[in-house]
Amino acid sequence: MRLLHTMLRTGNMDRAVEFYTSVLGMKLLRRNDYPDGKFTLAFVGYGEERDTSVIELTENWGVENYDIGDGYGHIAIEVADCKAACDQIRERGGKVVREAGPMKHGTTVIAFVTDPDGYKVELIERKAI
Repeated sequence: MRLLHTMLRTGNMDRAVEFYTSVLGMKLLRRNDYPDGKFTLAFVGYGEERDTSVIELTENWGVENYDIGDGYGHIAIEVADCKAACDQIRERGGKVVREAGPMKHGTTVIAFVTDPDGYKVELIERKAI
């Protein structure tokens, strides 16, 4: 397993990307609009996603700001098999809040678990190369 990214919601994608790239010196790695889901994702980081953890910025269209408590999204961990990871987490006393399956508006297999404080952790199934 490895830590993939941390997701933060933003009310203005251009402003957020400008901050992380110009102010913090990160590189914009990729940016995609998802019209059917009405959201945009941008990934920024100091290195390539294959080599290092990055930040996922999410802009939900029509939402201009968030309360700080709503700003946190999740951390993500890459796993070889999402369903097997959920089973192991449950066996160890963890709580699976979204079973393994394709993400909405996409094909990537994901699941969500919560930590004891209720913070979400996303499991993302490693894609075959």
